[in-house]
Amino acid sequence: MKIKFCFKGIGAKLEKIVILLCLLLLVACQPQKKPEESTQVQVKITQVVSGQTLKVVGLGDQPSLISQVRLLGIDAPDLQQRPWGDAAKERLEAEVLEQPVILEFDVQMKDQFGRSLAYAWKNGVLLNEQLVKQGYALFVGRSPNHKYDLRLERAQQWARLMGLGIWDPQKPMRLTPAEFRRQYR
Repeated sequence: MKIKFCFKGIGAKLEKIVILLCLLLLVACQPQKKPEESTQVQVKITQVVSGQTLKVVGLGDQPSLISQVRLLGIDAPDLQQRPWGDAAKERLEAEVLEQPVILEFDVQMKDQFGRSLAYAWKNGVLLNEQLVKQGYALFVGRSPNHKYDLRLERAQQWARLMGLGIWDPQKPMRLTPAEFRRQYR
């Protein structure tokens, strides 16, 4: 005796219900997003590469491996963009070197260069925001990572109003970091 499974003998409504149940089962079997706490990890900073890039240990499966991390939502002046690039790097160094930092990830975890993308927290302070608020970096939203865009945008407005760092009216930065890189590389 041959058993044949088909929907022909079943009514159209029942057929749709069976298809819907199969789709729900497939969706339920998909891997779920990890809980919120798993999007954060404590790391140790080994080097500040620039005002927006760090080298860290403690990221990923191999805790002794050094990884590069690009801070999300900011664009710090290039190191050749003096004096602002050096100032941004020195400020970030003063905040993080040899101290544990918590990295928080957003939607996209890596950039096209293989660097991890993260927000950096130290003692409950969002360092990305501090760099922008003190005038050491610009806010630059990059899709799909928008978790703290509003905070960063407000920090930039504050720095501009106060004339801090790159916004100093006596010696303002004339080219954005992106413009500088396009023009001089």
